[in-house]
Amino acid sequence: MIECGAAYPPLILENEEIYRLFTCMFLHFGIYHIANNMLVLFVLGQRLEPVVGKIKFILIYLLGGLGGNIFSFIMEMKSADYAVSAGASGAVFAVMGAMLYVVIRNHGRIQDISVRQMMIMAGFSLYFGFTSTGVDNAAHIGGMVCGFILAAVLYHPGNFSGRTMWKDVSPSDSISA
Repeated sequence: MIECGAAYPPLILENEEIYRLFTCMFLHFGIYHIANNMLVLFVLGQRLEPVVGKIKFILIYLLGGLGGNIFSFIMEMKSADYAVSAGASGAVFAVMGAMLYVVIRNHGRIQDISVRQMMIMAGFSLYFGFTSTGVDNAAHIGGMVCGFILAAVLYHPGNFSGRTMWKDVSPSDSISA
């Protein structure tokens, strides 16, 4: 995994291989690891992406995952307890954090998801991480916080793009001078 770009703090720090904080998001330790991440991403992503848009969704996923990995790196440097880490979990938790913000911003509900459901999902996901071995919980927490913050910065309901604002206007609706 290290040869493929997994995160490992000594290599990131000593060899200045900062790219590992990004590349590790695309590596997984087996089929169950990637299947679990992709299942949660599918469930949340199909609800979040139409609301925030494709570009903002990609930014939340990538920057949130990177933020989660940076937080994990900082925590490992403080504890000096180094581990090889890989997986999309930090990015998936960023989507979860963003979804939580969007649901809150939309008065407690979006599509078929409520704040209560999101809190339960986030709680169970964190719980399972803390009760399992070999899980990078710092990346999960960092990703969730980054996703929430990114959504707060990027998601502004009620703002319309030019395409949305003008799509239902016909020539007969225009005002003549």
